Amino acid sequence: MKIRSDDGMITMKDIVREGHKSLVTKADEVELPLSEQNKQLLNDMITFLKNSQDPDTADKYNLRAGVGLAAPQLGINKRLIAIHFEDTDDKQYSYGLVNPKIISHSAERSYLSDGEGCLSVDRAVEGFVPRYARITIRATDMNGEPLKLRLKGYPAIIFQHEIDHINGIMFYDHINKDNPFTVPDNAKPIE
Repeated sequence: MKIRSDDGMITMKDIVREGHKSLVTKADEVELPLSEQNKQLLNDMITFLKNSQDPDTADKYNLRAGVGLAAPQLGINKRLIAIHFEDTDDKQYSYGLVNPKIISHSAERSYLSDGEGCLSVDRAVEGFVPRYARITIRATDMNGEPLKLRLKGYPAIIFQHEIDHINGIMFYDHINKDNPFTVPDNAKPIE
């Protein structure tokens, strides 16, 4: 499984785009304990996100900034996601997760007031994407340890976006087709 470019790191040319079958296919569970190959893949995915957020590195390698990446976006049919970002309270989220699953969620909804984007989508997609305002996730971390995360607001949206990828769902599948800017019921905007 070669996904890296010649310089050994993931770049935009490794990311599959809309229309690729891995983006609409439910990914396979990953066997535990985590293989060295899968651990390396998660490390590389996190490194890509860090590089994409560093202006100099992003410019040098022509990377689009991202906060999350799922293995299916690399054409790899595995339930692996990487997350790397800082929220508005300067809290750092940096995870490589195996088989993440939403185990509970709020009735209340939220959405990003600017809409969502995706590294696998090279066009602007207008509209609100309804998400759960609060979620609890169960997963396994890169060290093979079970992990339970309670998330709300922006972090909850990012994790839902990436978990959608491993379930073959694109963010725009959630947008109201008739009126993309319909405010979802019982939802508050996240700026």
